Amino acid sequence: MDEFLNSPLTAAIVACEIGFWVFIAAGLLTRYALRKQKASTVLLALVPVVDLVLLVITVIDLMNGATPNVTHGLAAVYLGFSVVFGPSMVEWADVRFAHRFAGGPRPEKLYGRAKARKEWREWGKCVLACAISAGLLLLAIVVVGKSGHVEPLWGWLPRLGTVTGLWFVFGPLWQEIFGSSAPKKEASR
Repeated sequence: MDEFLNSPLTAAIVACEIGFWVFIAAGLLTRYALRKQKASTVLLALVPVVDLVLLVITVIDLMNGATPNVTHGLAAVYLGFSVVFGPSMVEWADVRFAHRFAGGPRPEKLYGRAKARKEWREWGKCVLACAISAGLLLLAIVVVGKSGHVEPLWGWLPRLGTVTGLWFVFGPLWQEIFGSSAPKKEASR
């Protein structure tokens, strides 16, 4: 655990996550508070650059002979999920900023079949994110190639399976079994 907490790569992952949200917030504040559409577009376009920076840092670390560890695996998983969920997170934030600062519509609350469809879509994105993460992990395993040194990377693959399974159970399956339909409107008195 000490190796994880003191790793420069861990610091890079944390910095990239902070940078991700800073660019989103800056882009949306620029769009809605300052009304600068072009500057906002540039700031939001920098969001995926954060992922590219983390990828480059991770590859450089491995190519410079670092022994693969849990942090390299975490970087691969972070990248997979960021690539897949990043655009929808920007959209989620944009809807809320538009509502709060520009008189946009209130974010829609989903119920019934619409909520179930959304849960299935989100689970599909989870499967895709796990597949990308697994691909990055396998690529790192092949590139590093030292069988005894890649165990921490192999260890992430079952974790991805666990995440996918839990997301299925508590996402679309839960919604299908226990999901509610639209809220009942109170009868007028």
